[in-house]
Parts: sequence; C-alpha cells; structure tokens
Amino acid sequence: MRLRLTPRDDSYYEMFADFANNLVTASRLLVELISEDADREAITEKMRQCEQAGDERTHAIMRRLNTSFVTPFDREDIYRLASSLDDVMDAMEAAVDFIGLYQLDRLPKGIIDQVGILERSAELTAEAMPKLRSLRNLSGYWVAINQLENQADQVYRRLLAHLFGGEYDALTVLKLKDVVDQLEAAADAFEHVANTIESIAVKEA
Repeated sequence: MRLRLTPRDDSYYEMFADFANNLVTASRLLVELISEDADREAITEKMRQCEQAGDERTHAIMRRLNTSFVTPFDREDIYRLASSLDDVMDAMEAAVDFIGLYQLDRLPKGIIDQVGILERSAELTAEAMPKLRSLRNLSGYWVAINQLENQADQVYRRLLAHLFGGEYDALTVLKLKDVVDQLEAAADAFEHVANTIESIAVKEA
C-alpha cells in the first residue's frame, strides 16, 4: 500500500457498500418476479425504487468526487466503479420493466439460471465492498465473478438458441430477447465492477 501523507475522504467505502447492498435487494426482486404467483406490478414498483436509489447513490458519489481534494484511490477508478454499479442496476430494472410492458406471462426456464447468476454475483459484490478499505482478500471475488460471467454467457447462448428454435412466434421472440439481453448486460456489468476492483487493487498494491 502506498504511503499517504494527506488525509483522504473515506466516505466512498460506505457509499459503494450501500450501492452493492441495493443490488442484492434488486437481484432478489428478480428472483421473486419469476416465481409462480408473483405480484409483478408490486415487484416492478419496488424495482423502480431500487433503480432510483441507485441513481441517488451514483449522483452522491459523483458530487463527492467533484468536491474531494484527496480520494482513497484514483478518481477515474471511482468513476468507473460507480458507473459499472449503476449499469448493473439499470439493466436489471430494464429487464423487469420489459416483462411488465410486454405482459410476458410465460418465460423460458433458462431465465431462472440467468437470474440465479445475477443474485450470486450481487451477493459476492456486496461481500467484497467492505474489503475495498484494505484491498485484501479480494482475488477470490474477481475470479468468482469472472466464472459466473462465463456461465452467464453460456446460459445466454442457450437461451438464444431456444428462442429461435421455433417454439415462439416472431414477435414473442423479440420481446423475450429484450429481457434476456438486459439480464446478460447485468452479468457483463458485474464483471466490469470486478475488473475495476482488480485494477484498483493492482494499482494500490
């Protein structure tokens, strides 16, 4: 760890931890949404609230970044980390919104696998955020996220093959593809979060 001779603003750690915990809440709403007898309207509203909370956290981090003289790590890494966390939230909220807007009553079973990967990624990310302060014991986190993203890619490709396999009419294929695309985007964004944390750890070592 590099020696620092000036005080730094450590409030970022709490803000990033809060953001990651909000993603856990959002991922569990996704799990709830795809269960039987889910109250989709209520879940969609809760997801919107999560997305708004995520936006508020992003803006708070950016405001702090603009006013902090000394930051705990590079400013561009703080920006990248906040932006990637926000990308995860936006993609999950978009998937939920599409399901409601398109009135998709029947979803492919593969979406359960996508959502399960997102829930686990959110949990691992939330567990990793408190470790940003020391930047220790984080390598297992980014390795695990990379493995989950690889699984997500495989699930995504199988889902696409299923969607274009002739079971659905063309319009339904397009609607379902919007959903699975957003869930895949969320998995990609989780990997971007992990890659940013790895970059921070390497720079600060």
